[in-house]
This record gives sequence, C-alpha cells and structure tokens, in this order.
Amino acid sequence: MNADLHVHSVHSNDGKQTVAEILNECRVKNIGAVALTDHNEIGAWEDVGDVSDIIIIKGIEVTTSEGHILAYGVDRLIPRNLPIKDTVDMIHEAGGIAVAAHPYRWWSGIGGENVDGMGFDAVESINGRSLKSSNYRALKLAKKLNLPIVGGSDAHTSPSVGRTFTVIPDECKNEKDVIAAILNKQTQTGGDHRTKLSSLKYVGLNILRWMRRGFKKM
Repeated sequence: MNADLHVHSVHSNDGKQTVAEILNECRVKNIGAVALTDHNEIGAWEDVGDVSDIIIIKGIEVTTSEGHILAYGVDRLIPRNLPIKDTVDMIHEAGGIAVAAHPYRWWSGIGGENVDGMGFDAVESINGRSLKSSNYRALKLAKKLNLPIVGGSDAHTSPSVGRTFTVIPDECKNEKDVIAAILNKQTQTGGDHRTKLSSLKYVGLNILRWMRRGFKKM
C-alpha cells in the first residue's frame, strides 16, 4: 500500500488544497494512507469527517529553532520554535513519533548533525520538494543512524499528492498500524525528487514569503 506521509492543506499558510481535495486525490491515485502535516496547525484533523477508505495519520510539521520536524500520531498541537530535543520530547509525550523532515534542505532542514542523539524515531529519506542529492544524503543518514525511513510528497497542491510516497504493509488498517510499521522498519520509499530549476524557483518564492512575514520563520 502506498502512503503519502507529508501533505499540507489550506490550514498551512502556504497550502492551496482542502482536506476534501487531498482525499479525492488519494482515491484517484490509489493512496491508501495520508498524513496531514500542516505547518504548526491541526485544523485539518477536524475537516476529515467520517472516512473509512483512507487511513488518516494525524500529523504536524513543527517548526523548531533549527528547522522542521514531522510529528505523526500526536493528540495535540506541539508548540513551535523550541529546541529540537524539547520538541522531540513533547511529540513523544503527546503519544506520537518524531521524524526528521527533509534534513538536508536549505532553509528548513535541521541538518544531519542535529538528528543524532536527539531521540528521533525515523528520517524522511525522500521528499518530493527536495533535490535528489538532498534526499540521497537523508537516506545515507538514516542508514548510518539505523533509523526507519519514510517518504512524502510535501504536497501543497493537489497534483503533487502521492508523487513521492512510503510503501507500507497492506495489512495496515489504521494510524496505529502505520506507525508500528514505521518503527518496525517495514517501510520502503519511492517517487519523484525536485528538479534544480524548480528548486531555484522555490528558494526565490520562499525568500519573498519570508520578507512578507517580516523575516519570521514559517
């Protein structure tokens, strides 16, 4: 079963798709599980409604003092802008697992040096909005630290949903099963990387957004 474990909705300040649009795209592309991982927001959880054909993972992309961390399976909002270790600890206290999101992405990755010894449960080894070289380094980091791997599209618009993914066991029936599969290293990853041209456009857009936010982190 393919799962997209990094997706943003309109509840992210840069998201362009509703939860209903995300779920419809998952159905079209046969994505059996999706993690709703908005930036420091959990409003998407309320928008899911009664869904039985797609496994929903309650997630957040948490901004720390050093970069972004993915939280899966948490039961509450995790405060932003805290140190990495404090954020990881709070994710665990909220019943979830902590994943190093696109660790080598310039601008929002925490860097490989900040993953070791921090209590991370997994590494995002492929992200649809990261360069192939950055994803390759993330995979090497996961292997070096003997950590499980996940992949996600980091989709902010519907066409990108499912382009990058995690393969999970078909036996997974709910959020708990998916998280267990990750922790037990029963996952594989696949999909597309960002091109260099697309990355240059992304950097320019983020600098513009950063300026508009008054030079504050997302």
